Amino acid sequence: ITAAAWPAAPSPKFGDSSPRAENISIGELSKYSGVNIETIRYYERIKMLPAPPRTASGRRVYGPAEKRIWAFIRRSRELGFTLEEIRALLDLGGPERASCADVHKIASAHLAKVRSKLSDLAKLEAFLSETVARCADGAAPDCPVLDILDAGRQSD
Repeated sequence: ITAAAWPAAPSPKFGDSSPRAENISIGELSKYSGVNIETIRYYERIKMLPAPPRTASGRRVYGPAEKRIWAFIRRSRELGFTLEEIRALLDLGGPERASCADVHKIASAHLAKVRSKLSDLAKLEAFLSETVARCADGAAPDCPVLDILDAGRQSD
């Protein structure tokens, strides 16, 4: 994806004509997006995003489109999307270009994974709840919780 594929974020507040409103450093991008600087560099290394332009001194500079993309990535990660899923969403070209059907396909697959994990967690919760309920809560050597954690205990 190119930054140009995503529409720019809303323009800075009226009257803010500072050059920093359009060209920000990686540190400022990190603060704005809530994404660690090393994570930003990592995503660039794995070609998740194109390398940003650099100043004559080699400093990375980012603009409104990158700010918007990084906010999108951070929110996607918060919702549990994998890097592969986020890359697929980014490859669709941004909110104004992506087809809802394509996004639906990716999000539906992610939702199925989330539901599967919830089902597994519910089974785990029931198993642990039953095991803890059988625990004597005393100093006795028989402990169902330790028995499930240490398979060697059962054969002693």
